[in-house]
Amino acid sequence: MLYEHVTYESILGRMIGKVEQWAKKEGMSIDTREGSLIRTALSPAAVELNQMYIELDQILNESFADTASREFLILRSAERGITVLPATKAIWKGVFNIEVDVGSRFFLEANPSMNFTVIEKMAPCVYKLECETPGVSGNYDNGKLVSISTIKGLTQADLPDSAPLLLGEDEEDTEHLRRRYFESLNAQAFGGNIADYKEKVNKLQDVGGCKVYPVWQGGGTVKVVIMDSNFGTPGKDLINIVQTALDPEKNSGKGMGIAPIGHTVTVAGVSEKKIDIKMEIRVQADISKDDVRPDIEAAVGEYFKELKAQWDKVGWEQDPNATLIVRIYHILTRILAVPGVVDVEGITLNGSEKNITLGKDEIPAKGSIDIVQK
Repeated sequence: MLYEHVTYESILGRMIGKVEQWAKKEGMSIDTREGSLIRTALSPAAVELNQMYIELDQILNESFADTASREFLILRSAERGITVLPATKAIWKGVFNIEVDVGSRFFLEANPSMNFTVIEKMAPCVYKLECETPGVSGNYDNGKLVSISTIKGLTQADLPDSAPLLLGEDEEDTEHLRRRYFESLNAQAFGGNIADYKEKVNKLQDVGGCKVYPVWQGGGTVKVVIMDSNFGTPGKDLINIVQTALDPEKNSGKGMGIAPIGHTVTVAGVSEKKIDIKMEIRVQADISKDDVRPDIEAAVGEYFKELKAQWDKVGWEQDPNATLIVRIYHILTRILAVPGVVDVEGITLNGSEKNITLGKDEIPAKGSIDIVQK
């Protein structure tokens, strides 16, 4: 803070000093002790001036993107044409015993507050349903549906899959918006360059990150590899949606999507490499390995999640061929931080005591975790 050194006491001290200088010049003596008339008269002004300096500091903070609060960061971002990504709605597959009309509405039997609307037919008696509640809250509930209005002959209405076709996302958080703002300064998006592709693809629903490979099969060919917003392997529906948005297969290279005319775009998803972990641990005398297993698995899962979140950023400025590395050291330090774990030895990844270097389009997936108690 630029003005943090300016306090009520320092302001009042300067004001009292000015009075004393004037009195000395005039050959006068003025009482400026605590409780004196002049100190009492100047104190309210010092309080107000101190508040003014506090607000000046706040104004300075709000003037710069790295310290601005959400409200002013949105205004700063708008100057570069960057707007907050809105919340999106989850899209589920619904199965019925009869054909239903597009626009039919249902609620979830297990969670009556969660409503769904039929938006598109996929196959006989199979439809896409949109959750009416935007955000991630629509990603987790499935099961039987109940029609909000009477549909004659309807005896089955289900969301059979454990996950939606497209994940809903909450409104963009402040730090993600801040990162996009600075990325727009560091890499100028223009007419189909890599930055342009990344900027536009990352705005699409349920896309959590992407890599762009230009001229991957000759001039005019572009490959875009994506992950979903949970930093996982995308489903076929998401890949098809991104493909259609960029370069529809029926009109490939004709500029019917986001991609410029002459760009033939192929969209693919990241693949997962399963990592099996084995370790020897020593725990506190009053517990066993089974007591700490849930925390160990959570620690490993959190490490893998952090790695996956970095997949589309690793190496792009220095080395486009750089990849993620699953490091034994990072797993070791996280397990040692688990309450009750005293020591860890002999960690192996897929049977080896070496770090695992993933492929360019690979992300780690947690496999088995074998724990031996010493």
